[in-house]
Amino acid sequence: MLERVAVDLAVVAGLGIGSYRFKALDAKGAITAALLGLSVIELGGVYPFAALLTFVVLGVLATKYKFREKAKLGAAQSRGGIRSWGNVLGNGLAALIFLAFEYFSQMDVFWAASFAAIATANGDTLASELGKIFGKSPKLITTLKPVKPGVNGAVSLAGEVFAVVGAFVIAPFALPLTSEKAAMLFAITLGGFIGVNLDSLIGATLENEGITNNNSTNFLASLFGGFIGAVLFHLIA
Repeated sequence: MLERVAVDLAVVAGLGIGSYRFKALDAKGAITAALLGLSVIELGGVYPFAALLTFVVLGVLATKYKFREKAKLGAAQSRGGIRSWGNVLGNGLAALIFLAFEYFSQMDVFWAASFAAIATANGDTLASELGKIFGKSPKLITTLKPVKPGVNGAVSLAGEVFAVVGAFVIAPFALPLTSEKAAMLFAITLGGFIGVNLDSLIGATLENEGITNNNSTNFLASLFGGFIGAVLFHLIA
């Protein structure tokens, strides 16, 4: 038991240091990510941790991709793409909450919720960061009027494709944890995709009104995406 915890600590500490040195996170963000990662692996085991790690790696790559071009458009991630503790919690806290429910209930529906929350975060990051580059004629999700890339609530066809792909790549990590594999795959992918679009909707409304910020918008979207994934799994499993 102690040996396993020691290994887990070493792994998440190494990843935290790596994310800091790679300039993906600042010091507070790296510490928060390490604590979140340790909590995830202790509550849910290797599969949700691997899913979260995949999200982190893909998110960093998508953020760094053609960063200067995004900066010229005024749509690049602030602080040179370096994220902090608020970004970490905004994208990972909902999944951790669902994992706690699964840990105590041992119900597959909370696996669906946990991974759908991660799928939402991953889909949203890819849709946002890559949609700014490949998306043509983005439109505001609430009015469908043309807007500039990077505007809160902006959506594009390319962004929607990246949202689906981003959600889908997370789903396979949950399959070893359930016998209802087809239902789990569908629930996580669709729950994550809907969560991404809810993020755009919240961004176009609450965030633009100053009620939420980017981090709380991400948290709400991943929370709703997780709920939707759980409901879908419950209905079809």
